[in-house]
Amino acid sequence: MNVKPVKIGFLQEGQTLPIDRLLPSKSINSTLRKGSKYAAIMASVKEVGLIEPPVVYPVKGNPGKPKQYLLLDGHMRVDVYKALGNTEIFCLISKDDEGYTYNHKVNRLVPIQEHYMIMRAIENGVSEERLAKALNVDIGHIRKKRDLLNDICPEVVALLRDKPVSTNGLRALHKVKPVRQIEIAELMISVGNFSPLYTFALIAATPPDLRLGNIQDKVSRRINPEDMARMQREMESLEQGVREVEESYGPNMMHLVLARGYLTKLLGNSRVVRYLSSHYQDILGEFERIIQTSSMEK
Repeated sequence: MNVKPVKIGFLQEGQTLPIDRLLPSKSINSTLRKGSKYAAIMASVKEVGLIEPPVVYPVKGNPGKPKQYLLLDGHMRVDVYKALGNTEIFCLISKDDEGYTYNHKVNRLVPIQEHYMIMRAIENGVSEERLAKALNVDIGHIRKKRDLLNDICPEVVALLRDKPVSTNGLRALHKVKPVRQIEIAELMISVGNFSPLYTFALIAATPPDLRLGNIQDKVSRRINPEDMARMQREMESLEQGVREVEESYGPNMMHLVLARGYLTKLLGNSRVVRYLSSHYQDILGEFERIIQTSSMEK
């Protein structure tokens, strides 16, 4: 098996570059400078310095003139550095001049990963007050992130650790027992829906024996007992349907692969094709459609 070598997207060592040699590919206007994201970057740079270097690509210029660099990512960080009176900034040097290529490879933090980062910082001696100041948030926000996984069973954390489940959705799982937490996490993954509303609906439809106390939230307060009972029945039916699909997916896929392979071989026989074309054109058309559309790669 031939394995293609992985191409490195950046030079292995970054460089400290003059800010005036960076060519921005977009502008930072006054509206962006007044936003919360800009304020958070400003607070972080002031408190702990530059964490994620900007990404640049060297531009071919005229010999004898200072080399310039196209700024691919990190426009706000560069603007903040410049606003703080800095004339130089440490950058990563990209081998590709496409900003999309770089940003497409970035995996944004999900709430559980953010929780672990905050916990690691606290364990390494960074105070909650300093974290709040560096991130430009209230200390209560840091404490909520710190306590995010309290009363959530380890199986659910393992299932959702890299999923885009919302912070509010995770907190809502505290209202149900661990076995129900696992069921809800598995349902979210099965249908690919990690929205807070879907999570709240699953929690509201949780049978009483799987709840922790009375669930009093915005969803349950607006639903009368009859509608709640109907929602529970519908959710139970949905959960059963999802489980049946999961259980039958493997065997059905295997049968489809075998059937497609058989039909491919069958229609490879010219005598069979001529016979079907003369007597059973509809069946031949269906066989051909199955072969063409049942791609196992999709």
